[in-house]
This record gives sequence, structure tokens and C-alpha cells, in this order.
Amino acid sequence: MLDAFQEIMRNFRERRWEPSELNGGKLCEVVYTILRGYIEGAFPAQASKPPNMVDACRALEHAKTFPRPITIQIPRMLIALYEVRNNRGVGHVGGDVNPNHMDATCVLGMAKWIMAELVRVFHQVSTDEATRVIDALVERTLPIVWEVKGKKRVLDPGMTMKQKALVLLYHSNGPVPFSELCRWVEHTNCSVFRRDVIRPAHEGKLLEYDHGDDVVELSPRGIAYVESFLANS
Repeated sequence: MLDAFQEIMRNFRERRWEPSELNGGKLCEVVYTILRGYIEGAFPAQASKPPNMVDACRALEHAKTFPRPITIQIPRMLIALYEVRNNRGVGHVGGDVNPNHMDATCVLGMAKWIMAELVRVFHQVSTDEATRVIDALVERTLPIVWEVKGKKRVLDPGMTMKQKALVLLYHSNGPVPFSELCRWVEHTNCSVFRRDVIRPAHEGKLLEYDHGDDVVELSPRGIAYVESFLANS
């Protein structure tokens, strides 16, 4: 279960939207097997895919003596997650907005909720404590960038300013104000940072620097650069 969950986190971080959706299906199958094993009093040696996920999850509702999260709330969330996995993303075309990012974000949120609820129920802890446990798991999949008090920091001091800037842009959604990026990389001179790092990266098509709005955004070429760099680091 942890492997399936961390795979969702890793693919989401790397902007692999469609694999995030598909791996949501793996998590569903493992969690369903755990719930069924708990209700039946015997856990199978490995997870298995039920012939019909919707009917199988609904069948768990008949176990009236077990807690509602086990029989109703988590199974119903599994049905929704499995629906996204099966009937959206790769097979969805048309419309004004590509659904892959939206769907992957939905998968991410549901996966974290399911995991936190399992921790809460099985370990009898508060919702806040369960959420902290899951957040700790997520942080392990993001070892390079740390967000603290509204700032982002690259945790590898050996990276160059160019690498830091691109990694920080990779971990941001959309354009980032230049002044904010300079603050994040902790460059001592923003004018020099603009001249020696941002403009050359712009010319190399690794990012787009909009001088008028003074914002920076990572390009597809920049995304590929960062993913290759991270894979080999």
C-alpha cells in the first residue's frame, strides 16, 4: 500500500499526470483487499483485483458491526478514485481544458484522505495526527525542495544557481515573480541573478522570462532538463 501511495506522489511531483491516475487504481485494489481482510478476519498474502470494484466495495456496506469508515466512507471513496482511474485521463479528449492535471490532483487528494483515514482508524489517533503521518510520507517523496514560512528552499547546497532556479520553478504551479525566485535561491544580487542565470536560461529556452510582468515560468524543455537532472542525481 505504501509503495502504491508513494508512486502516486512521485508521479505527481514529476508531472506524470496519466500514470498518477493509473496508479490510483493500484492503491484502490490494495486498500480494498485490506478492508475486506479486516472484515473477514483474515488478510490474504497479497492484494487482488475484484471482478467488479464498485459491487465489491458496496458489498462491504453489509458488515454492519464494523466502523462506518471501514464499511462505507473509505469504500465509497475507492469507488470514486477507481472511476477516475478507469474512465478519465487517457481516454478523454476534447473540451477546453485538458483533464489530466485536474484528475491527477483529484487522485492525489483522495489518496491522501484514504491513507490518513486508515491510519486514524487502525491506530486510533486523531485526524490531525493521522494527517501529519501522511504528510510526513509525502515529504519523503520531495527531498529536494522544502517550503517554510512562505519561502521555498533547495536542500541540496551543491546545486548551481541555475539548477536551484529550475528546480524551484518545477515545484511551482505557473509563473513565479522574479523577485520571489531570487529570494528563494538566496542570491545576494538580484540584478546579477537576472543577468547571469535567468537571461541565459531564457535564451536556452529552459524558461520564459517576461520582462514586462517580471515573472518567470518553466518551459517544456526546462521540465525535461529538471526531470533528467533529478533522475541522475
